[in-house]
Parts: sequence; C-alpha cells; structure tokens
Amino acid sequence: MEHFLAAFANLLTPVPFLHVLMGTAAGVFVGAVPGLTGGMLIALTLPLTFYMDSTLAMIMLVGMYVGSVAGGLISATLLRMPGTPSSIMTTFDGYPMARDGRPERALGIGIGASFVGGITAGVILALLSPPLSRWATTFGPWEYFTMTLMAVVLIASLSQGSMMKGLLSGVLGMLVAMPGLNPADGQLRLTFGFHTLDAGFKLLPVLLGVFVMSQVIKEAVNILNRPERVTMGQASVFLRLSEWRRHWVNLLRSSVIGTFIGILPGVGSSISSMVCYATAKGTSKNPEVFGTGSEEGIVASEAGNNANVGGALVPLVTMGIPGSPIDAILLGALILHNLQPGPLLFINNPDIVWAMIDSYLLANVLMLIIMLFAVRIIAKVMYIDRVFLLPTIFVFCMVGSYSLGSSFFDAAAVIGFGILGYCLERAKIPLGPFVIGFVLAPILERELRSGLMLSDGSYLPIVTRPLALIFVSVSVALLLYPVITEKWRKRRNAAKQA
Repeated sequence: MEHFLAAFANLLTPVPFLHVLMGTAAGVFVGAVPGLTGGMLIALTLPLTFYMDSTLAMIMLVGMYVGSVAGGLISATLLRMPGTPSSIMTTFDGYPMARDGRPERALGIGIGASFVGGITAGVILALLSPPLSRWATTFGPWEYFTMTLMAVVLIASLSQGSMMKGLLSGVLGMLVAMPGLNPADGQLRLTFGFHTLDAGFKLLPVLLGVFVMSQVIKEAVNILNRPERVTMGQASVFLRLSEWRRHWVNLLRSSVIGTFIGILPGVGSSISSMVCYATAKGTSKNPEVFGTGSEEGIVASEAGNNANVGGALVPLVTMGIPGSPIDAILLGALILHNLQPGPLLFINNPDIVWAMIDSYLLANVLMLIIMLFAVRIIAKVMYIDRVFLLPTIFVFCMVGSYSLGSSFFDAAAVIGFGILGYCLERAKIPLGPFVIGFVLAPILERELRSGLMLSDGSYLPIVTRPLALIFVSVSVALLLYPVITEKWRKRRNAAKQA
C-alpha cells in the first residue's frame, strides 16, 4: 500500500501528471480516427521516449493505451467504423442509437461504461499483481519456458480466424527473431552473409512495420471509401446517476469478465467485448432489442473492452508475458529502456511498476473528463482527410526507425514488414501472434537453454516438475481442443442425417 500511495502522490506532481494527460489525450484522439490504432500511436511514440526518464515514458504509454481503447467508441457510434478493433461490438447498438437521433446518449453511456470498466480493472490489477509477482519469483527456467510456450499457444488458439493461421503467424514471428547472434555460442546464424543482420531485426522497425506501415498501406488502398456520418446535436452527453441504476449489474459483470479475460495472455479486448456482449444479451429481459440500439449492449461492450486493458497489464507487470499486441509493444518499451521484464521487475523496479499501475487508474479518470468535455471536438477530428494524414504517418515511421541507429536498413525493414503485415492481413492471418511471437522468442530460447544447462541436456523436468507439467498439459489441450470439437461436430451431423 505504501508503494501504491507513494507512486500516486508522485503522479500528481506537475511533470508526471502532464505526461499521463498528454498520453491519454493523444490516445483518445487517435483511437477515435478510423484506421489509426493505439498500437500505431505507441509504436510511433517509442523513438521519442529513448532519452526520456523510464518512468515518465512508461506512464505516458500506458495513458495512450487507455485513451486509444476508449476513443474507439466515438467513431464506432458516429461512423459505424470502430476506431479500434475492440469497439466492433459497440457499432451494433451505438450506431443504430445515433441514427435514431440519440448520438449524445449513446456516447454518454459508452463513456461512463468505459470509465467503470477501467476503474474496476485497475483495482483488480493493484490487488492481484503483488501476490502474482511473488508467486512467479518461485519459477525456475522450465516453469518459465512452459508458461511462455502456453502463452504462445493460447494466443494462437484464441486469435481471430483459425488456430492454424494463429500458430503460423506466431511461428513466423519467432523465425524473424532468429537471425543474429546465437546466445548459446556467440556464433552468427541465419544472416545469409548480410552483415546488416548480424544484430538481427531490431524491435522498433518490426513494430513500426507490422502495426503502422501495414495500416498505412491498407488505408491507402481504401482511400476512396467514405463512411456515412451521423452529426451530433446539442443534447448533453452527461447522464444522471439515477439513470445508471438499471445498468449496475451489467456494468460490474462486464467489467469483471473483461478483466479476467484480459489476464489470459493474447486473448485481446475484442474477445472480451464479444463475451461481455453475448453474456448481457443472454441474461437480458429484452434480448430482441440488441443490435437495434440497446443501451445494455453498449454498456457491456465498452465496460468489457476497457476492463480488458487493466487485465492485460497483470501478466505483463508480474511475469513479463504480454496480454495483448499492445502489451507486446509495452514489453518492448521496457526492454528498450534497459528494464528486465518478468517477476523480478516488481523487486528491482517497484517504483516503475507501481507508477504504471497508478497511471492506469489516473488515465481512466482523465479519459472520462476528456471525453465528456471534448467529445464534440474529437468528433470533428476523426473526419481528417487521410490524404493528408497517411503521408505524415509514413514520414514519422521513416524518421523514427532511422533515428534508432542511423541505419537505412532499419528504415527499409519498416517498409518490408509493412508489406508483410499487409499481406498477412489480406490472407486473414492475425498480426497479434506474429508480434507476440517475435517478442517472446528470445525469452523462450533463453529459458530453454538455461533449463537444459541445469538438467545436463535432459527434457525430463518438463514432466517431472508439477507446474511445468500443468503448463504443457494446458498447451496440448488447447492444441487438441479444435480437433476434438470438429470430430464431435461431424459425428453429430452424421447422426442427424442418419
């Protein structure tokens, strides 16, 4: 508690507070613009944080994360185009309500639900993180290796599309992480004679390429598309507390569900939003109104996807496992600032961890204030013509990647990974597992080699150590589950036809 209060008191001083405010405001504005995402914003900001204080850099990035997820509500409601993937479910009821002449009420409900979801997740984050980090410090290399392996399989199995495509994406990300020095013997591998690959692919060009440049290419291809707009009137977006009474069960239920789904590595806020929406519809007294402008649907979607952000931070700060693609970027930010992610982060750098947790809570409060008072301004910003926006983003990508090491190879890598990311998306292969696989591959290899050194080259500890065996068993079950369910479905269909 003393660390929590000390970090919060520090956040309320002018400089840290300003960084959280800037991050949250930037996140809200970017999240509201269709085609721009929180991952894009954070990846573009990373080069600017190189010479910043580590704590200030991380709290600003956390603010961007919170703001971008909440900001997607605005374009989802007024344009039927989710500013972030997590706001897809919000379009089902937010846009019909806006078309029905109530855009202000739809936005007010969504903003309030986002705040409650975020604060609920923040409380759970603050309570769960310390005991989980202490438990994680008891892990040996085999436990850490199998847990990371389980995270990769979970990410692939729960990603959008088929599990095979998710696994393929994750494996591709791991392969991209292989070129460079072999950590075991110091020999070069997979460089194919190119000296520019001696140090491998750097994290920042990969992130900028996959998250930003691929989106620039996608938006450039569809630049002539013009969405139908809904204009806001003069009605207030503020709702009285009495109007929230009939939503409190849905609010708390969706917030808790979203938080605990977020804790599962790689599941993502889109799935949290879908599960919360489906649960709300299944328990509603009026399920038939969902999809036509239901307030319950907006509450469930927005509370769930914003709570997911806090949940996804739990495995990041306690075990160094990214809970979502954006968390993979935050993990990369920790590495770029010479901070060792994992269970020891709480022990070695408690000030930074508690600053991140407290900044998450503060960012939700600032997000509420910004969106309530500036939603009309933000609604105008999201109509910025992409003809002017995309070239600016392209220049930032090139400058940011080149500034990393004054290398034209890094700038070329951004374009290359942008094309790769665009092609993967066209093939319906998710990008999340690719990035998380790239980030986790060095951790997997390091822990595996450490485990083999301790066991004289034996793999038996995987099955003789209880926790390692549990993690491996879960991984195998995740891999077999789709196969078993598919066979069961075919047998059931055959039985019906007979």
